Amino acid sequence: MEFPGTLRYTKDHEWISIDGNTATVGITDFAQKELGDIVFVDISAVGKPLEANEIFGTVEAVKTVSDLFLPVSGTITEVNADLEGTPENVNKDPYGSGWMIKMTLDNPADVEALLDAAAYSQLVGE
Repeated sequence: MEFPGTLRYTKDHEWISIDGNTATVGITDFAQKELGDIVFVDISAVGKPLEANEIFGTVEAVKTVSDLFLPVSGTITEVNADLEGTPENVNKDPYGSGWMIKMTLDNPADVEALLDAAAYSQLVGE
C-alpha cells in the first residue's frame, strides 16, 4: 500500500494535503481497499464551518457505508464533482483523481497534530 510522505493522515483513514491555507482531503489507500468497490460519495457540508473530527459526508461501497471525518477545523469550499459520475476514482487513485474535498483551514498548524506517513503505516500494520 502507498502512503505518500508529503501527506498527513488521521486514525479514521483520511489524508490531507496542505497548500497555504487550503487543504485537499480524501481517504487513504488502506481505507479504499478495506471498503472495496466504491459506488457513491455523498458530501453535503459545503460552505459550513466544521470542527475537526466532524462528519462531512459518507462513502458508499458495495457492502457498506462509511462516514467521512474532517481531519482539521475549517470550511469545505469545493467537492470533487468528478466523483459523482466516477466514484471508482477513489479506488483507482485515492491520492490523485479520487480526492474528495478542498477546504479552507481555520488553523494550518492543526495539521502538525496528525499522523505522518510512518506513524500511519504503523497504525495500519504496513
